[in-house]
Amino acid sequence: MKKKPTNSLKLVFPSRSVNESLARSAAAAFVTPLDPTLEELCDVRTAVSEAVTNAVVHAYPDTLGLIEMTLRLYDDSSLSVTIRDKGRGIADVDLARTPTYTTGGDDRSGMGFTIMENFMDSLRVVSHPGKGTSVTMRKLIGHGRG
Repeated sequence: MKKKPTNSLKLVFPSRSVNESLARSAAAAFVTPLDPTLEELCDVRTAVSEAVTNAVVHAYPDTLGLIEMTLRLYDDSSLSVTIRDKGRGIADVDLARTPTYTTGGDDRSGMGFTIMENFMDSLRVVSHPGKGTSVTMRKLIGHGRG
């Protein structure tokens, strides 16, 4: 049985790098009812920042597209964040998740997925070349751990 969220929010915005801070701030504000620690808040902000930056840089490298961010809170004090694009997709998700691998050029570190994985409790990446990518991250917040 699938859990139903207690609250949800969907934002759709253009794939401009300036919107990375918007997404990061929206996620931080959305999770505040769970009373996160400063560390948890920073983890969520960092993971969202990485996911949105990946979509901006890799999904739409030569064009402007849309990025959809869906946030969900659950009774067990967990947060789910999904960042979805309809960009060029990822041919080999396992390779893309390898630390330091990048298709973004010399100025990219190739650590985006690794950072998301380390700052959140789970990371799921689904991608179809030519159709886009969906990144779903989950994190248990605050008192939900005990």
